[in-house]
Amino acid sequence: MKRTLIGELTPEEHSKISGWALKIRDTKYMVFIILKDRSGKIQVSIDKKNQEDLVKKLEGVLPSSVLSFTGKMVISEYVKDGGKEFLPEDLEILSSSDALPLDETANIDTRMDYRWIDLRSEKNNLMLKVQSKFVQGMREFLLNNDFTEIHTPKLIGAASESGSEVFEVKYFDRPAYLAQSPQFYKQMAIASGLERVFELAPSFRAENSNTNRHATEFTSLDLEFAYINDYQDVMDMEEDLLIAGLSKVKEAYGEEIKEVFGEEVIIPTKPFPRIKLQDLYQELNKRYGYQIPDTDIGDMNAETEKLTSKYAMEVYNSEFIFVTDFAKTKRAFYHMRKNDVPEGFDLIWKGTEITTGAQREHRYDILKSQAEEKGLGKDIEFYLEFFKYGCPPHGGFAIGIDRLTMLLLGIPSIKEEMFIFRGPSRLTP
Repeated sequence: MKRTLIGELTPEEHSKISGWALKIRDTKYMVFIILKDRSGKIQVSIDKKNQEDLVKKLEGVLPSSVLSFTGKMVISEYVKDGGKEFLPEDLEILSSSDALPLDETANIDTRMDYRWIDLRSEKNNLMLKVQSKFVQGMREFLLNNDFTEIHTPKLIGAASESGSEVFEVKYFDRPAYLAQSPQFYKQMAIASGLERVFELAPSFRAENSNTNRHATEFTSLDLEFAYINDYQDVMDMEEDLLIAGLSKVKEAYGEEIKEVFGEEVIIPTKPFPRIKLQDLYQELNKRYGYQIPDTDIGDMNAETEKLTSKYAMEVYNSEFIFVTDFAKTKRAFYHMRKNDVPEGFDLIWKGTEITTGAQREHRYDILKSQAEEKGLGKDIEFYLEFFKYGCPPHGGFAIGIDRLTMLLLGIPSIKEEMFIFRGPSRLTP
């Protein structure tokens, strides 16, 4: 018999259901099993007096075993969870489980050790479904706006995309590196005439950062598009992208997110507020007595980001705010500059930076000069070649999908949000 999802059962119809046994409760006259699949859960009720064969099969079976029942679903006023219960005629044990090595009170490291079990919770299942829907909304927006999805190499021969450390690997008879981002290849696609491209793929950063929002491997949504007037066009594009993604999430899971995570999915309105960095420093000092440390002048740090969100809510009632006019020493060499100021931005959401974006420098001579200024030479010769033979003005940005989901759902650490976390001290499972 073909399996029926629990959420699609029809009363009194002979059906087969399969799933995890969340709970098994053995009473004097009945055995009750809470069975869960991806669509929901239901109580399976076994009469011990009249179904001794099923009771015998269940001897020694522990919660978290995978079971399959044939029978029918009935409506009962005595049953919680929607008044539905499943009355089985037969039972098959698809997989027996040992006693689980963790419960809901387990610490984060134990949960990471047994991540596949930790992910079985309804909360974590919903978290990953929300992330999938968020990505779907953004991908659909890009495809509907004539973007082409590309797939760039993750093994590269030069380690010079940014100031971040890179992972070196042995590549036959020479060293190679895991890509920090697809930045160079996105721009190569622009130089190839594709005009609008995006990629959803892993990125690698060998930074010994033990914070709640950093990982050594993460999933990034990168996009680049040509024939822009200035970096304001890039910010406009990101506004539309996030509105599309958040709208998709709210439509599908808004109520569940509120119930399970206690978070309201807010759909922002355009335009997001925008402020120059020096003006922001003045506002944060005037309102909160905050002074940027000397080492961070020209940039932002975690405390600045938190206060910037507080400022955005108080002044603009906005969860989002763009910050522009960073120091050139704090930005990548390929950012276009105007009056020696990078034509780029950071986007802050809920106290955290989620994007660095910019208009790129597409003029070969200027780009080469800015690379030399940063001390970059031979390693980026291949990249500079892209601009020797004509390249249109363009810009783009990247968004970390896991950080987005963490902030959306109010999850305290990216460890708990990622399907499998990779950090300086975590390489398994």
